Amino acid sequence: MTPTGLDAVALNFSASSLTALNAVLAVVMFSIAIDLKPADFRQILHTPRALVTGLASQFILLPMLTFVLVVVAEPQPSIALGLILVAACPGGNISNYISHRAGGNTALSVSLTACATVGAILLTPLNVAVWGGLYQPTRHILQATEIDPLSVAITVGLMLVLPLCLGITLNTMRPEISARIRRPLQGLAMVIFVAFIALALAANWTYFLQFAGTVALLVLVHNALALAGGYGLATFAGVSAFDRRAITIETGIQNSGLGLVLIFAFFDGLGGMAVVAAFWGIWHAITGLGLAALMNRTKAKR
Repeated sequence: MTPTGLDAVALNFSASSLTALNAVLAVVMFSIAIDLKPADFRQILHTPRALVTGLASQFILLPMLTFVLVVVAEPQPSIALGLILVAACPGGNISNYISHRAGGNTALSVSLTACATVGAILLTPLNVAVWGGLYQPTRHILQATEIDPLSVAITVGLMLVLPLCLGITLNTMRPEISARIRRPLQGLAMVIFVAFIALALAANWTYFLQFAGTVALLVLVHNALALAGGYGLATFAGVSAFDRRAITIETGIQNSGLGLVLIFAFFDGLGGMAVVAAFWGIWHAITGLGLAALMNRTKAKR
């Protein structure tokens, strides 16, 4: 398949499937939010440097590193824009769990996820527009797509911010209910999410096999850059090893599920973009869990 063909491919994903994916991600976010209380956010007042470092790593450093990767590697435009979009998304839904497994600062991880989720309303479309616009091949896709930043903000808000607020409210007002449903809901939400992505991949398996080899190496390098960038910036900022682990994980675990929603909602399921997001969703879980197991061999200094 020629590069033009790859960039022109639109994966099979119906409007009803997109609505269902939106709902699944909202449930996943809600299941995480019922673990949170306002006190978790007050924690960031005591560690502002770690929080600022983590957010800068997420929304400034990673998009910059991604742009450098795209310029150096010169992948096909849809693949390049897929990498840029994934880098513009907030931290992934499993980052808090992985930070905990890594022996990192889980409270900081939760605060970063929450702040990044709220910030994504503005920063995700902004980063896609800025970095995608700076690279000429992807600029053409953005110009043809005519993304409405307000529509992206509304999508992110309904999928992530609203469930976040509802979950925190429930945990604050009725903690006994949250305690009762927390584990079953979190387990069910992740099973449904994984099953949904598996079904979506199955419906496009021929395309996925055809494109996976093209994007695999780029995703591996991209994820390695994210993890190394988070670790490097946290080290440069002088935060504790305890906080550094959380920042590293938060930067290397991206919300590729949100990326898929945006790709199908605003880019008509553009093949290269969708395969990048799908492969990221698989690979970052593998590297995150592997890195957590390695980190957890030693106790981080606080």
